[in-house]
Amino acid sequence: MTQALYNSIGKVTIEKLTSIRSKMQDDTATAEDRMLAVLLQEIEALAKNRLSVTKNETEFKKGRKVWVERTAQTHFPHIRLHGGTLDDDPIT
Repeated sequence: MTQALYNSIGKVTIEKLTSIRSKMQDDTATAEDRMLAVLLQEIEALAKNRLSVTKNETEFKKGRKVWVERTAQTHFPHIRLHGGTLDDDPIT
């Protein structure tokens, strides 16, 4: 896959999620829409998390103090499998 295709997939994913959220506000969303929204929200959360982890690792390697969630002094998780991003994630 090319970077352009990855970017397009992300853009379409967020556009679809926005559309479903609008339908939910208008109370016109179907049960299928609501289930799809849950999946798309998880994808969005994991993508934000990966960006945050990458940013933190980069800053840490430069010797800067950063927020991290680590299981050991030398290990940075690449995704949090227990729910994606957290409320205290620095760039969410």
